[in-house]
Amino acid sequence: MSLVLYIDDNRIMLENGTEMLELAGYEVIVACNGEEGFALAKEKKPDIILCDVIMPVQDGYTTITQLKNDTTLAQIPFVFVTASAEKSEINKGLKLGAVAYIRKPFEGDELLDTVNKWLRSSNP
Repeated sequence: MSLVLYIDDNRIMLENGTEMLELAGYEVIVACNGEEGFALAKEKKPDIILCDVIMPVQDGYTTITQLKNDTTLAQIPFVFVTASAEKSEINKGLKLGAVAYIRKPFEGDELLDTVNKWLRSSNP
């Protein structure tokens, strides 16, 4: 069973996304900000990370930068899940190392398709 780390300060989005992923057979751990998420990633070594951009304490850009600078975590696929829909924001996230960008609100199929795709490509 693949382990998904989902980082988001919006409890409703976190609960909905977690439920969709668990129903699809994934184990999900959650964090409410990037600082918590980075600590959980170091401890649990998830198979994929889903992360919001705008959060208190530590934003998603700082979180992905920390992850990509850590040799034990750098290869974990990182997907931004956020309401920030500007092209410049998407480009910034991808340049920092995100493999995909899902806009909120998202459809369950979009979330699951993205997670499935990147888990398959990181574990051929």
